[in-house]
Amino acid sequence: MQKIIQFVKKEIVLCIALFLGLVSLLICRPSGEIIAKSIDLRVLSLLFCLMYVIQGFASINLLDKLANKMLGLCKNTRQMFFVLTFLVFFLSMAVTNDVALLTFVPISLLICKKANLQNQDKSLAAKLIVLETIAANLGSCVTPMGNPQNLYLFNFYEMSNGDFFATSLKIGIPSFFICGLLAWFFTKKSFPILSTYFPAKEKPPVLKIIVFSVLLICCLLSVFRIIDYKSVLWIVLLLGLITAPRIFLKVDYSLLFTFLGFFLFTGSISSMEKISLLFSKLLETPFATYFSALVSSQIISNVPAALLLSKFTENGNALLAGVNVAGLGTLIASLASVISFKLYKNFQSENPEFVSKEGGYFRIFTIWNVLLLVILGILVYFIL
Repeated sequence: MQKIIQFVKKEIVLCIALFLGLVSLLICRPSGEIIAKSIDLRVLSLLFCLMYVIQGFASINLLDKLANKMLGLCKNTRQMFFVLTFLVFFLSMAVTNDVALLTFVPISLLICKKANLQNQDKSLAAKLIVLETIAANLGSCVTPMGNPQNLYLFNFYEMSNGDFFATSLKIGIPSFFICGLLAWFFTKKSFPILSTYFPAKEKPPVLKIIVFSVLLICCLLSVFRIIDYKSVLWIVLLLGLITAPRIFLKVDYSLLFTFLGFFLFTGSISSMEKISLLFSKLLETPFATYFSALVSSQIISNVPAALLLSKFTENGNALLAGVNVAGLGTLIASLASVISFKLYKNFQSENPEFVSKEGGYFRIFTIWNVLLLVILGILVYFIL
């Protein structure tokens, strides 16, 4: 029982998704044909392939090596903030927001500890991780593979590349400048840091770099519908089993089953005519869709919100913009934000010298995320 409770706490979104999926099947009793149509195999396959490749790159410390070279150029905290913020911002476009944070948050916290930044400003580490989280959530909105909701919506609405980027860049471009302004504001008092505190990593093996690079290219070609997703799935499975079979154990299967649960839930309730008509009427206009995406994401997070609302509206661009901007706001608005929070709290529990009476991580996160949600939410709506 204790293990079950711990699993539920750890995978609360997965459990909710599967529970809603099973309950909706029992209540709505959709036909087998509706169930089959509700499960998007292309999205699930591409998510699986992308997660494998990303975990492959993480396993050979390629991102660590990149960070090591970039941080060697930093002489003070302002330069460090700018480098780490924009590394996360741009890399999240390719490796997803959660992987970018899982990679760079531990690196950033290690830097703060080795450089003894708590002696200068105890809240500096919290500000850095909050800023990286904002950068990951906003940077990832630019590309279809930057986050799960983008990949799903890009496929669900069969968006053209031009149509997708016409919407996503309206978020990404102002977000770039916002992240730069925040990095400058958080380091109004800049402190000198050492350039030798970042530990060296083993040299990444060339063969695996080539293999994972080829697989990544195949995945991207499939995302943009140049290669059939089934072919890419077979390529990833075969090359993966030959070169790095252990990486399959590191794939986030809970995310795949979370998608499966929400697919079943949304497919079941959308099969009920009265519910479908009600939701469709509520989401009839682009503004209603955009506003609903902003609000619902703050409660159930942006991935489930995208899956749910997409079944009842044709306003794909408004929904895409809404769920991406809604990565800001509450802590649970984006699952990537929860990852950062957990990593920081674990670090703080092991390093109590970073506890700041002036304001903890949650306070800093909430103030800036809510403020940016309002500012960017209004700005993006008027330029859509």
